[in-house]
Amino acid sequence: MPRRLSPDVMLSITLDAICSRNRYTTDPAPVVAELYATAGDRLDILTESVGTWVGFFEDAEILTLCTALREIPGLEPWITVGTGRRSLPHHSTPPLGIRHGVR
Repeated sequence: MPRRLSPDVMLSITLDAICSRNRYTTDPAPVVAELYATAGDRLDILTESVGTWVGFFEDAEILTLCTALREIPGLEPWITVGTGRRSLPHHSTPPLGIRHGVR
């Protein structure tokens, strides 16, 4: 029987999706309102999810949304986490010869 995702993980995924589908918005107020409405009383998950998202994805093309999201209190530690994750190398499988020690 497959394991189900916890409600906390599902909420985090939903919040990430809200940010991602609205990344190019020119009017971030409704996005921020939707994030708060979706998170309800789970501000801990809101700050973790949104902060990590901002830290990972923030760039010039989505500056309008990220600037508005940065107004949510408590994001800074999570923005640092997201920035750190962005700097990690991409996971990939090495070429066959290298994987088996052949060069």
